[in-house]
Amino acid sequence: MSERPEVKTDEQATTSGHRSLVGKLLLMAGGMFAFGFALVPLYDVFCEVTGFGGRTNTEAAVVVERPDESRTVTVEFVATLGGFAPWDFEPAVTTMEVHPGRLYQTHYVARNRTSGELTGHAVPSVAPGSAARHFQKTECFCFTPQAFHPDEERDMPVVFIIDPNLPRHVDRVTLSYTFFAGQTVAGRTN
Repeated sequence: MSERPEVKTDEQATTSGHRSLVGKLLLMAGGMFAFGFALVPLYDVFCEVTGFGGRTNTEAAVVVERPDESRTVTVEFVATLGGFAPWDFEPAVTTMEVHPGRLYQTHYVARNRTSGELTGHAVPSVAPGSAARHFQKTECFCFTPQAFHPDEERDMPVVFIIDPNLPRHVDRVTLSYTFFAGQTVAGRTN
């Protein structure tokens, strides 16, 4: 007797096609999920390298020896809270007139309004974006997470310098910090 080749029915072909499609869709979904996780660190690196998005350097700046006394730049200080953070957070002053190349100091005030210990972290941004690479901090509370005791209020310093190479058409710079609540500080006192 001769053997007949096995012929797939329409139902078997459809089931096989569905399995293949589901496999491809799951692979695509997994790839998108992995890309989503990789996107944030890649974007952070891109912003630090290019100054895009108003990101400033997170390393201490070098002090310029000759300030440009011929021009004045207005620096505005802004504070916002990320999410529903249980903090009070505001700049000590809202504007400051500065000469590029000279070192200045101000501070922000933060208060933990909870009955537990919290850690907060500030993310700086400078506008306009073209000024970000020229706004340099020598000391900043944004360099490290800040641990707070219950109901603790603290002045957090910012020491900065605006590079004299800031484009001449930029006469106003905004330094904005978004303060995010981190995790509870378990079993630790400062």
